Amino acid sequence: MREEVTAYVGLGANLGDAVQALRTAIARLGTLPHTRVTRSSSLYRTAPFDAGGPDYINAVAELSTGLNAPQLLAQLQSLEHEAGRERPFRNAPRTLDLDLLLFGSGTIASATLSVPHPRMMERAFVLVPLAEIAPHLVDPQQLRAVANQLVTRVD
Repeated sequence: MREEVTAYVGLGANLGDAVQALRTAIARLGTLPHTRVTRSSSLYRTAPFDAGGPDYINAVAELSTGLNAPQLLAQLQSLEHEAGRERPFRNAPRTLDLDLLLFGSGTIASATLSVPHPRMMERAFVLVPLAEIAPHLVDPQQLRAVANQLVTRVD
């Protein structure tokens, strides 16, 4: 039996039907091997951050998984690929973006994965939905620091 870890995944999309893309992605997260979705946030609309293109739809999902972090990352990248994700340049608009934000209480620093996600505390589109489903992980001061970034609930 695999030991399960709680992981948090940030979801975003701003091409095509972004709302449906996120709903589908949350459902697909629950079909990953040894993984189930234990909670998911509301969907939020945000302006692109350090990027161009249409507004994003964002959310955060809490997973319970028996996968290790590199295995989970590979599964997330596979879901992005299935959704038509292309990476023509840094911060390009996308059909689906899945970021591994937290993996248990662990810290990972490798060439392919950094956990906690290195920029999550700078982004309201991560902190607001994360605070909705896991308020113990987000300090009110962190939310105040990103309060100038407009985040609007869409569902």
